[in-house]
Amino acid sequence: MKAYSLEEGTRLVKAARHAVELYITTKEFRSEAVERTLQGFTQKHGVFVTIYHYPTRTLRGCIGFPEGIGEIKKLIVEAAVAAAAEDPRFVPVSHLEFEHTVLEISVLSKLEKVEGSAEQIKKQVKVGRDGLVIEYGYHKGLLLPIVPVEEHWSVPRFLDEVCIKAGLPEHTWTHGTASLYKFSSQVFREKEPRGDVEEANLEEL
Repeated sequence: MKAYSLEEGTRLVKAARHAVELYITTKEFRSEAVERTLQGFTQKHGVFVTIYHYPTRTLRGCIGFPEGIGEIKKLIVEAAVAAAAEDPRFVPVSHLEFEHTVLEISVLSKLEKVEGSAEQIKKQVKVGRDGLVIEYGYHKGLLLPIVPVEEHWSVPRFLDEVCIKAGLPEHTWTHGTASLYKFSSQVFREKEPRGDVEEANLEEL
């Protein structure tokens, strides 16, 4: 998907960094202060913000919204702050630590249901293009398109891993009892802390 230009993506990344910085350093954080810098960003897309240590790209936090439940200018601020302070896998990011991180945002397309036999499902999923969501009862898991690329997973491994992410047994995606969805994303990321922003081509990573 191509929802935004590089210039627009750069504005979203810089707004995400600004939101985290204000949250960490300001006692009375107000999201509106950042949202006002994103005039015109009223589209509704799912969005995730990921924080990595630099230069190791060790994951430091990742939170987002699979679907566009609000304007992206609001969701980007909420996701950025949550990635820094509310990811249950990590302690909150400190101000000093934040200076040694890079931010990455993923703008998501609408979810598309994937159905059929196991073989049919595998043919509908492509590593480097698709992310996955699986839902079963109270269980829900999501993996962004960049994850299987970085981990060098095959399509079957990717499908198994999204089940594991949801707290489900591997191969749940083959049973026909769970709901499986795919989506694409447009990824913008900092090259270095506070540095230039680039659009990532997942199929070339």
